[in-house]
Amino acid sequence: MVKISRINEQILNTLPSPCWLLEEHLLRANMELLKSIKEQTGVKILLALKGYSLWSSFDVISSYLDGCCASGINEAMLSSEEFKKQTHTYSPAFKESQIGSIAKISSDMVFNSPAQFKRFSALAKKTNPSISLGLRINPEYSESPVDMYNPCGLYSRLGTTLKNFDESILEELEGLHFHALCEQDSSALEKVLEVFEANFKTYFKHLKWVNFGGGHHITRDGYDVQKLIELLNDFKSRYPHLEVYLELGEAVGWQTGVLVATVLDIVDNGMKSAILDTSNEAHMPDTVIMPYRADVRGSSEANIKKFTYRLTGNTCLAGDIMGDYSFDKELEIGDKIIFEDQIHYTMVKATTFNGIPLPSIAILRENGEVDVVKNFDYDEFKDRLS
Repeated sequence: MVKISRINEQILNTLPSPCWLLEEHLLRANMELLKSIKEQTGVKILLALKGYSLWSSFDVISSYLDGCCASGINEAMLSSEEFKKQTHTYSPAFKESQIGSIAKISSDMVFNSPAQFKRFSALAKKTNPSISLGLRINPEYSESPVDMYNPCGLYSRLGTTLKNFDESILEELEGLHFHALCEQDSSALEKVLEVFEANFKTYFKHLKWVNFGGGHHITRDGYDVQKLIELLNDFKSRYPHLEVYLELGEAVGWQTGVLVATVLDIVDNGMKSAILDTSNEAHMPDTVIMPYRADVRGSSEANIKKFTYRLTGNTCLAGDIMGDYSFDKELEIGDKIIFEDQIHYTMVKATTFNGIPLPSIAILRENGEVDVVKNFDYDEFKDRLS
């Protein structure tokens, strides 16, 4: 799927800096692909708020997707207030004090262990008799490329293994949920499904739904969409009584927007370093945690183009460095630097470390208008602490 940015110099000049800029037409292109999958398979797709929570764009997303999956009370409230469709809430461990509040606004509640299921299912049902209760399972198989993102790794706390499954919950259990992928293709899902089905299919007759979790890189160029459709239809043909869910965060926001920054100064201590009004540590933490090197529009690797610079952040952290990039022209103070694909995950993880303000948030609407939906000021920094 070819994605063409509509950002031009005129648009850049209208933006505050730094600024996250979502391109609405790119978001809709992702949604159209997901819509096509839904139409060809009958599955339901949820927005994973842990990866994408830009609620000013929910008017576009909610017209395509079936609801949200939340990781706790705050995300469940956001889903209820702003998305206003299904809310599926899962946590590795729920607090008793929050069960009632979560159950009240959730259509589905997924527990991580049989112990939590038995401890809280009655309270959840008492609060919301129509709520559907599920259990996250660990299929004990994953091809996740990074151990940090492998929920099926050795000694994982995430999900219930077949050995630890408690059949006493079957009377109340309506769904099973697994999450075993990380930015992977449908071929990885195929192998996980084989193990999941082999280990847990004996319980399917008791259920109403299954959730195949996230990590499906559906909107990435080269993803085998047709294979995904075949896998989903094949599974549904064997278990027609089961509703099937996918939950997507990164795939929703994938390549839909950028982080725009400005060159504040250029320092040469043996190598030219451009200091920007943004921060790797604070504004692009996923590039540090994952880690990965952010693409910069118009640049190449160091020493490929004529002029090489180290792009750095505006905090006192010595390691606040985005990387070394080369450009066709010399950078000047006031130049704009565009970091690609900065709307999903890294955006929700951003902080105000060192007192640096969060980037503004803007949406380039499909009609060409730029809508600055949020500017962050001192209050956001102060109110985080007390």
